[in-house]
Amino acid sequence: MLEFADDTATVSDAADILPTTVRLMRPEDVRRWDAFVMQCPEATFFHRAGWKTVIEQAFGHRTFFFLAESGGEIQGVLPLAQIKSRLFGNALVSLPFCVYGGVAASTEPARRALDQAAQKLAADLAVGHLEYRNLKPHHADWHTKDLYVTFRKAILPDEEANMLAIPKKQRAMVRKGIKAGLTSEIDGHADRFFAAYSASVHRLGTPVFSKRFFELLLETFAPDCDVLTIVKDGRTISSVLSFYFRDEVIPYYGGGTSEAREVAGNDFMYWELMRRACARGLGVFDFGRSKRGTGAYDFKKNWGFEPQPLPYEYQLHQATAVPETNPLNPKYQLFIKMWQRMPLWMANAIGPHIVKNLG
Repeated sequence: MLEFADDTATVSDAADILPTTVRLMRPEDVRRWDAFVMQCPEATFFHRAGWKTVIEQAFGHRTFFFLAESGGEIQGVLPLAQIKSRLFGNALVSLPFCVYGGVAASTEPARRALDQAAQKLAADLAVGHLEYRNLKPHHADWHTKDLYVTFRKAILPDEEANMLAIPKKQRAMVRKGIKAGLTSEIDGHADRFFAAYSASVHRLGTPVFSKRFFELLLETFAPDCDVLTIVKDGRTISSVLSFYFRDEVIPYYGGGTSEAREVAGNDFMYWELMRRACARGLGVFDFGRSKRGTGAYDFKKNWGFEPQPLPYEYQLHQATAVPETNPLNPKYQLFIKMWQRMPLWMANAIGPHIVKNLG
């Protein structure tokens, strides 16, 4: 039985020794929340409490970070945010702007309690759908779509072994960047990164995030977030913003200038990130999410990574179908072509107002 009023809920189960209580995270819970996330096998970097600050301050969306407790101990967490716009609809998502999400719990009562709280909230907010960005499916009766995959691979303990593990053609591109004299530098700011990233997404016809978003990521998650910038003769070639979680490195946003293709700047950049991660003793390179049938998907496969399906789950509420707000939707092709023709300064000014509602 679930009772939900204001920001608390309680699940009772005869088989449970202690009841499980669900409530919203408070400021004083942040340390405990992150400590649970670090030790919960189901949790990811995208379950960290800092996303509440980032999503609220960068995009202005309402957030609902639920935690489940039993006997005074956190047993599960579920970060949620509502994206509501006239153009793209109304959704409750765990978690927008993140590739992973959903319930992370150490007990089944906590999982049930959080799940029920989210479904009740979705109904109360009259959203079109509730979305969990799971790594594993949990609801056989919810809608899914076969669109996204993730790419994860072990980092070998030896630098040369990692180089030799890259397929021959891709390895040649990495060596091309090395021969071109590219070098890498760690930035504590988003300036060079944003210049490379915004130029790159503009060429793809994709609206850009605000520079403030990236600054917030660096401020909120430091020292577990940094920028690696590739340079040649003092010029920025490419740059990547990465997250670090347990023994994983997660290159999350990246881009290159127009010169990057000529000198294999992006290829060298990801190798350099892998090389540095190896030197730090990290064990997993998480290349992140890509859509099937895209250039990014092919690029990651060329590195020898195997795609792992992402079983995102959708519970429909006011909506009658799963949304298709992605660049592969044919109805967005005209918009993409128009965006590519737009001057970069204009795209950078308008883009953040659009992309904040895509999630």
